Amino acid sequence: DARIRALKPSTKPTKHGDTGGLLLVVSPTGSKLWRMVYRFDGKQKQLSFGTWPDVSLAEARSRRDTARKLLADGVDPSAKKKEEKVARERVVTDSDRVPG
Repeated sequence: DARIRALKPSTKPTKHGDTGGLLLVVSPTGSKLWRMVYRFDGKQKQLSFGTWPDVSLAEARSRRDTARKLLADGVDPSAKKKEEKVARERVVTDSDRVPG
């Protein structure tokens, strides 16, 4: 946590790697974003986990591990995340409708 706090922004986004494809991207504005890079069907992809400190290092690693399990099962974690988002939005839209 202290190392993450000490990272300073530069003129270009900088990537600081952890393990298993997990990266902390420090933008020129100073925001720190968790990302995971992976390959699926021969294409390099990227998955976002949120901003630090809202998402801690431990939580980012947990999300990375979950995504890696999906990859091991042959599931694209980015596509699954999008499907879950659409399902949540559908539930919210359906609950906004008033019967009758």
